[in-house]
Order: sequence, then C-alpha cells, then structure tokens
Amino acid sequence: MIERALWLDRVRRAWSRRSVVWLSGVRRVGKTTLTRMLPDENVVHLNCDLPSSLRALEDPELFLDGQAAGTVVVLDEVHRLADPSRLLKIAADEYPHVRVLATGSSTLAATGKFRDSLTGRKAEVHLCPVLWEECSGPFGIGSLDRRLLHGGLPEPLLADRKDPEFFSEWINGFYARDILELFAIRNRQGFLSLFRLLLRQSGGQLDYGKLASLSELSRPSVKAHIEAMQIAHAVHLVRPFHGGGRREIVSRPKCYAFDTGFVTLEKGWDSIRDDDRGLLWEHLVLDALRFRHQEEDIFYWLDKSRREVDFVVRRDRDRLDLFECRIDPDRLNAAAVQAFRDIYPLGDNYLVSPAAKRPYRVRRGDRVFNVCTTAGLPATIGLP
Repeated sequence: MIERALWLDRVRRAWSRRSVVWLSGVRRVGKTTLTRMLPDENVVHLNCDLPSSLRALEDPELFLDGQAAGTVVVLDEVHRLADPSRLLKIAADEYPHVRVLATGSSTLAATGKFRDSLTGRKAEVHLCPVLWEECSGPFGIGSLDRRLLHGGLPEPLLADRKDPEFFSEWINGFYARDILELFAIRNRQGFLSLFRLLLRQSGGQLDYGKLASLSELSRPSVKAHIEAMQIAHAVHLVRPFHGGGRREIVSRPKCYAFDTGFVTLEKGWDSIRDDDRGLLWEHLVLDALRFRHQEEDIFYWLDKSRREVDFVVRRDRDRLDLFECRIDPDRLNAAAVQAFRDIYPLGDNYLVSPAAKRPYRVRRGDRVFNVCTTAGLPATIGLP
C-alpha cells in the first residue's frame, strides 16, 4: 500500500473549511484506499454501489441523526444514489458536526443526478496519480524511469512489470462507467479513437480540425468529447498565457493526459530512452503544480518566434512565476525566459529537475533560477 500523507493532510485541511469534502479522481487512482487510511475510530464507510448502503441512506435525516458529533461519514461512489446532492446539502446545512467525505470519478457537475452544485457548501480535493515526491517515500518507488513507464496509478506502479491488460481494462471501464453512464456518449469507437489520439499527442497543442479528421468525428463532437474527458479528469488543458503582446500565441491550449503510464503504452514504449524523459517529466511537474495551485492559474507561454516557457503560474495581478522542466538542469536555454521576462519582469524563475537533490540557485544570463525537484515547488497560500 502507498502511504499518501500529503493527500490525507489536504483532506483534513479541506474539512477545516467545510464539513462536506468532495474527493474526485480517475478510477483506480486510490480514492477508496485513501479513505481507508483515515483513523478507524468514528469513521463510517458506505459503498454506494451496495444495496445495503442505498437502503441505509434512503432517509438522509434518519441516517444523519444517528451519527455522533465528530463522526466521519465516507460515501464512496456517491453518484450511485438517486439524489446525492440532496443528501450532501442536508449534511452541510443541518449536520455540520458530521464530517462527510464523498468520492467520485468526475467533478460534481458531471451527472444530471446532482441537481445542486453545492456552491459554498463543499470543499473539493482532486486526487492525482502518485506524485513524484511521493515516490521517495517508504514504499520505495525511487526510479524515475519506473514512474514514467508504469504511470502513477498505484496498482501498475507497484507491479513488477507493466501489464497492458490493466490499461486496456481501465480504458474499457472508463468509457462504460464514466463516459457512457455520466455523459451518454454512445459512439464508443469514435470516443476511444479520440482518447487514444490525445494519449499519443499528450503535451502538444490541440488542433481540433486535425483531431476531427483522424478520429472521424465532427469538430463539435471532438470539442464535446474533450470537455467530457476534462470533467472526468482524463485530460488536462493548459491554456497559453498572453497579456496583450502582438507576438504572443493566444489560442490552442496544450492537452496533457492524466498519467504517463497510458501515454507510454499508447506510444508503444516498453522502456524509457533518454529522449523520452523530457516530455514525460513535464507531466509530473504539471501534476505537482496542480497539487499546489488552482488549475485556472496554470498556463504555458509561446510567442510567434517559437520561444516557449513550459509553465507559468499567475500568483497575483502582476506577478508571474515561470517553470522550466529539465532532466539535466545544465541544459537550460535561457533565451525564451529572457523574452518572457522582457514583457513580464515580476516573478520568480524555477528550473525543475529530478537531478536536484536539494534546492539551490544558479544564474543563467541575466536571470536567477531556483533549481529544485517537485517537492521544492512553491504553493498558493491558503490552498486547502
């Protein structure tokens, strides 16, 4: 079992703000296992796939009346209930002494069953695949190539070898349980064709027209399917940052798949070569940034001369921190950073590398960089 203390702490801090916490994440990412890591005393676990749980929750007031102050109620796969938002709303409004942890694969708005988005009544925690900084923990997944090749879902990460059947089963379950059931997208072949295309092109700019042609879907269908994948946490879009400069790229977000294990499988890689690590490392850095910052504050930057900054995080109105991802910290080309800083001078520069055993600072050209691995990245103040 992988101890995920960072996420337990995130859930506890979320409870300090709201009594109801929505824990989302793709299937098999470890949501149920994480809830089992909560201290056993005063924790009630209900698997909403089970008929017994459905019967117990038929009358929310009766159920919640029976819970003592300080009790933690875990509602696993809560969207299986006939009216899950009603139960969570009652818990938030009338039983704030009961802490609720509700889990699901998608965001709360993914299904029509949620008639109320619970705005102001819940805190949200999105569980990512195992972060690189978690891989140096007691369970000993210390190899970067292993994490890149196997991905960050706990089961394949801990397996002795990469099993293609696990990934195939996951994709089939993702379509049947998340996409078909929640979004009623019935063109299985077209949807999965598009999903596999995005896995192969992960980390690149979206070209909706090209994707439509390759997947034999209409352009509106491609956009709708990608939106469904976003809601289900299967892909993440990173928008280009622009502040009005005429030479900045203002459209075409980049699309990153949620997990490197699926990317390497779809690319047909059975080992990691030197040229593979850079792009895959970007995925791990993005996960670390999403753990620390709101997604709407994370961008990339590109100008018409093709000078590019891997990631930009907006910290306030005028301050922009930038992040360059490098396997070898000595191979940074600072020209793109200089071009960016000529326009946006305020903010810190980070060079994120797995080779940085401890944080240090270096000067490249006229710029100073904080060199660190993902564990040394800054976080937004007040993020739950």
